[in-house]
Amino acid sequence: MSKKTVVVGLSGGVDSSVAALLLKQQGWNVIGLFMKNWEDDDTEEYCSSRQDLIDVMSVADRIGIDVEVVNFAAEYRERVFAEFLREYQAGRTPNPDILCNSEIKFKAFLDHALKLGAEKIATGHYAGVREFNGEFQLLKAEDGTKDQSYFLYRLNQAQLSKTLFPLADLYKRDVRKMAEAADLHVAAKKDSTGICFIGERPFKDFLSRYLPPKKGEIRRLDDGKVLGEHDGLMYHTLGQRKGLQIGGVKEKGLPGGGEHDAWFVAGKDMEKNVLYVVQGHDHPALLRSDLLAEQLSWVSSKAPHTHWVYTAKPRYRTADQPCEIEHVDGETCEIRFAEPQWALTPGQSVVLYESRVCLGGGIIR
Repeated sequence: MSKKTVVVGLSGGVDSSVAALLLKQQGWNVIGLFMKNWEDDDTEEYCSSRQDLIDVMSVADRIGIDVEVVNFAAEYRERVFAEFLREYQAGRTPNPDILCNSEIKFKAFLDHALKLGAEKIATGHYAGVREFNGEFQLLKAEDGTKDQSYFLYRLNQAQLSKTLFPLADLYKRDVRKMAEAADLHVAAKKDSTGICFIGERPFKDFLSRYLPPKKGEIRRLDDGKVLGEHDGLMYHTLGQRKGLQIGGVKEKGLPGGGEHDAWFVAGKDMEKNVLYVVQGHDHPALLRSDLLAEQLSWVSSKAPHTHWVYTAKPRYRTADQPCEIEHVDGETCEIRFAEPQWALTPGQSVVLYESRVCLGGGIIR
């Protein structure tokens, strides 16, 4: 075979469709792969996989590539969903999309693609990869508003060496224009939101199917006063404001905001099944300058230097925050921020950067 083969993960969205289109234009032998990762309630209104597959087939037909459909539901349930439930049960707030990337899209999918004889795999992620000084680096995308390197920080050298990100240097608006110019009907398709297996359905309903909810007290952190009742600690995350259903006037002498300021989740006591809240966005209990990260994953073969100025994202939608690594012991690392950070959430990932290069990260403990 003269042409090199690349297997592109097609989701039915505009990004992966254009990724496949660009690779075909560059002369690759492109095979599309549609992954079915969830089948528990496929018949419900919230599951879009059937429509997504129709869109994939239509795009493939237009571009002129073959598509294979692969069911990874068993791997997904075992490697991603089981961990997702364990984390919620332990009172943390996990990010299953990160686990899905490292365990399914760049492991199960990659293994399958290599068996098909592919040299590379590709996805429609907004991120970049380059070889530098004999190592592969994961880079931020050109389009900073769409950059997805945060979700890919667990990728290792072996995975990156086999991966292409055709959208690395493109802006979303241009991707849509390219799809339109190529007459791909997904050009204006809305981006999917929410967790891969939950889709747009109400999160609370979904979680209660798998984990039995247990009601308990909502207490004020400052003085332990009972303010109400929660439906289950698993439904609440640090910094959460909506859905607490407690009102009340601020009492004098307690830190936080003004009289009618909103309430925020500030902590959970799993043993006593108590949810602790504070009043006011800038309550001291919601601010921290340091964190401990575990389950570390470094893109390079070695950990970053300690006492070196980096930036970090303690959650996806935050601006990069200046920080330094105070200590790494293989299993955990301590990160100190230049400015106090708001609502550092156990279970979420903290991802480190040096300029545009994603170094890796870990789970906030």
